[in-house]
Amino acid sequence: MAGPTAAERGERQQESAGPPPSRRLGRMRPRTIVILSLTVLLLNAGSLWMLYGSERTHVKRVSVSGARVLTPEEVRAVAKVRLGSPLVSVDTDRVAARLRRELPRIDSVDVERSWPDGIELKVVERTPVMVEEKGGKFVEVDRDGVRFATVSQAPKGVPVLELSLSRSSSAAASLRRFGESRLVREAVTVAGQIPAAVARETRVVKVRTYDDISLELSDGRTVAWGSSANGRLKVRALTALMKAAPEARHFDVRVPTAPASTGS
Repeated sequence: MAGPTAAERGERQQESAGPPPSRRLGRMRPRTIVILSLTVLLLNAGSLWMLYGSERTHVKRVSVSGARVLTPEEVRAVAKVRLGSPLVSVDTDRVAARLRRELPRIDSVDVERSWPDGIELKVVERTPVMVEEKGGKFVEVDRDGVRFATVSQAPKGVPVLELSLSRSSSAAASLRRFGESRLVREAVTVAGQIPAAVARETRVVKVRTYDDISLELSDGRTVAWGSSANGRLKVRALTALMKAAPEARHFDVRVPTAPASTGS
C-alpha cells in the first residue's frame, strides 16, 4: 500500500499547526478587542497625566552650575523657566538660545531636564585673554576675539589691547581689507602664540596693521612680532634671542629666520 503523497503530508502539517495568524486574529472575539483597546487608551492617558497633570513631574527647582562671574540668580532670571510648569513642556533649546543672546558672557550652555522635577543649566563662561580700555572701563575679549563684557577693573594678568591704527596708507589699507574685528582676532591669535614666560610679562598687545603687531612687557622691553604667520618659528627665535641677549630692550622676530635684538 502506497504512503501519503507530499501534498497530503503538507496538508496534515498545516492542520496540526492550526490556522494561520491572520485567521486566528480574525476570529478574535469583539470583547477581547475592546478590552485591549481600552487598555492601550488607559496606558496612554496615564502617561499623559503623569507628564502633564501630576505635580510630581512639574518644575520645582532650576539649578545652575559653571557660573563664575555671573550669579545663579542672574542666570535663572534670564532663563525664565516657570516653576510649577510641566517639566516635559519646557523648551530647552529656546531657553539655551535666550541665555546666549541676553548674557554674552556665556560661551555655551546646556539646558537639561533632571527628572522628575528639575531643570539644570550648565554654563560655560567666556574667559578674557585681553581687554580694551575705553572711557576708563575695560572691554573683555575672549579667545575668539569676541568682545563680551565691560568691567570697571581689568582682570589681573590680562594684557591690554591697543588698536593704534595710524592714518598711514598701509594702516588704512589693512583696516579696509581685514576690518577691525579681524585685526582683533589676529591680535588674540598672536597673544596665544607667545611663550608662556613672555605672556606672563606682556602688558600691552599693540596692533598697527595686520602684520605689524608688537608686545610691550612689564619691564619696558618690546617685541616686534608681526602677524601670526610662522608662529612656532617666531617662538623659537624669540626664546633664543632672549637667552643670547638678556640685556636687550627690543626684540624683532617679524622675520624669524633673521631675528634681531637691540638696546641694552
